[in-house]
Amino acid sequence: MFSTPVLEIAVFSVHAALDAIKAGANRVEFCENPLEGGTTPSFGSLSTLISLTSKPVFPIIRPRGGDFLYTENEFNSMRSDVLMARKLNYPGVVLGILNADGTIDTERTKRLVDLASPMEVTFHRAFDRCKDPLLALEEVIKTGCKRILTSGQVPNAADNLPLIKKLVAQAGNRIIIMPGSGVRSHNMKEIMTETGATEIHSSARKMIPSQMQYFKSTMQEELLTTGVDASEIKKMLELLKN
Repeated sequence: MFSTPVLEIAVFSVHAALDAIKAGANRVEFCENPLEGGTTPSFGSLSTLISLTSKPVFPIIRPRGGDFLYTENEFNSMRSDVLMARKLNYPGVVLGILNADGTIDTERTKRLVDLASPMEVTFHRAFDRCKDPLLALEEVIKTGCKRILTSGQVPNAADNLPLIKKLVAQAGNRIIIMPGSGVRSHNMKEIMTETGATEIHSSARKMIPSQMQYFKSTMQEELLTTGVDASEIKKMLELLKN
């Protein structure tokens, strides 16, 4: 399961998800609210997208932006969203919970992993905010997560390849380490070669102008939509083939 290269694309709308799939993305992480770093898509978006594709799509389970320290009410919201994704027959979800001291909240993470079964669970970049990444790796493995998305605890994955390489080596065949953040066709090959990672994550983000013919000039806004760059996705896929 670790030998076939996989390109995952993060998207922020149904339209962007379909564009990424059309461009050939192996898997899609489905979010809404890019300015918040991605939150759980609405029921309407989730039910619409799953009806339009059979490709692997993993919704993010994140009730709000900000940190990853959640109240009991927020955790209950996450439980409900996991159940919703499972009922809609999504193959996986993406989530992450921390304790206030920077450790992995293993107890509640495991509860969500168990609740999600048989869906796969990816532990997202909450991992990049933990205190001890090598210890956290072992903690996440114990929860039953399938993979960890990480930038190496810096804003861009390419800037801390030594840590990602350590995580890949320590993980072995127990869990997948998937580098992400700042990944594009110009640096993807180096990231994968230097770390040994076989899965890679990118947003391939592109801002899409509004198709409105009328704009209210007094509002002083551009109304751009966060989409994906299909040509960039195709470049990355071509690199994976080689």
